[in-house]
Amino acid sequence: MTIRNDIVELIPALRAYAWVLTRRHEDVDDLVQDTLVKAIAKVDSFQPGTNLRAWLITIMRNTFLNAIARSKRSTTGTEDCISTALSTPATQEWSVRGSELMRAVARLPLHYREMLVMVVMMGESYETAAQIFGVQVGTVKSRVNRGRSMVIADLERRAPNDPLPPQFNTERSASPD
Repeated sequence: MTIRNDIVELIPALRAYAWVLTRRHEDVDDLVQDTLVKAIAKVDSFQPGTNLRAWLITIMRNTFLNAIARSKRSTTGTEDCISTALSTPATQEWSVRGSELMRAVARLPLHYREMLVMVVMMGESYETAAQIFGVQVGTVKSRVNRGRSMVIADLERRAPNDPLPPQFNTERSASPD
């Protein structure tokens, strides 16, 4: 099997990680494409026998962070533009709960979110995650544990289907008659 086939097989994992980084479905394909273009251009620098997935994720993370740095230098509009809003059709409860969980994960600080998704959702080992992010294994374990705790606390703090924190929800704070 060639490296090209191996890269193609990793595209679903790259899409999942791109969503974690961007938290915007509109940007997932762009980030994956940018990553693949860079990887193909630098395929000669990949050392066979090393972790291809880790190499691609490192390229993706660096591409994402560079884009953030670039965007801070020039902003063209507001983040809350109505054109970026997605409609959500009525779904079963499991879908709603899954969405609530993913929103809680999306609210985590980036360093916790990256570790939680990499280890828990993508199934990477603590050692591989440590290698990808250039940190100690203990740091990975700590961030995964704290990330889990923060997600649990966030979900417990919010009422089901309540997009606002309790202090902003006027219906819940009104006294019952």
